[in-house]
Amino acid sequence: GTLFLFCGRRSDRIKGLLWMGDGFLQLYKRLEAGSLSWPRTSEEAADLTEEQFRYLMIGLNPLNPKVREVTPQKPT
Repeated sequence: GTLFLFCGRRSDRIKGLLWMGDGFLQLYKRLEAGSLSWPRTSEEAADLTEEQFRYLMIGLNPLNPKVREVTPQKPT
């Protein structure tokens, strides 16, 4: 099937339409914290592999991956 993904201005929600051959399945995901890095122009739009889609669904940017150094906070 073909999956079409959409994201609104807030970038914390993603909507999808999955073509099932005889109709569409509608998908919706809302991130509890953070936001998605989403293309805003047709030039930025891209085809994703299944692996890149999985990264996107866990809140990572599959097209511009970055490793950030994180300092854990001490428990209080």
